[in-house]
Amino acid sequence: RQRRGLPGRAAAWAAMATVPGVTERYFTRWYKPDVKSNPCEDHCILQHSNRICVVVLADAHPLLRKGKTVERISYQISANCSRLQNKVSGKSKRGAQFLTELAPLCRIFCSDGEEFTIYSCIRGRLIEVNERILTNPSLLQQKPFTEGYIAVVLPKFEESKSVTQGLLTRKEYEEVLSKRFNSTSDDLVLQTADNNTEKNEIFHS
Repeated sequence: RQRRGLPGRAAAWAAMATVPGVTERYFTRWYKPDVKSNPCEDHCILQHSNRICVVVLADAHPLLRKGKTVERISYQISANCSRLQNKVSGKSKRGAQFLTELAPLCRIFCSDGEEFTIYSCIRGRLIEVNERILTNPSLLQQKPFTEGYIAVVLPKFEESKSVTQGLLTRKEYEEVLSKRFNSTSDDLVLQTADNNTEKNEIFHS
């Protein structure tokens, strides 16, 4: 498996993000809302001080908020590229696939026919993908910040501080959610008012 090729310390920190409670103590959360202009398709990056980053679904992603049923997950992002083929060895992470911010990591297929693509959101080398979610897709929703993670990415050393530029802090993300949900609530109120007006017009006609 991919983790065997990792140096012991890197493997330990990569595994750390899968332990409940540890993410809050040792990882900083960064958020990317509306990835690729797709409304509400928010991603989250868990960043450790040693540069290791873990890509997970953000709190308000439709897969979590709407409770969709996941049928399958695929790391095959094109005919010639599979994230499962990523091979990592040595301290220099030889063989690791290099990712840009908009590099797709996997595709998630739902029972209602909807499909979601999860992106890296940061530049770096792909250290590993989470093969457990292939056989147990429910981990994505049951434990999104621990055992249901998508992938582990290691940014370049010289980019370790700048790699989160363009991402939001947790507080900034909460502000985005507040505005988003308030806007949704306003839309629902207006829609309800329009429906009531329409009913009254029908009643009095």
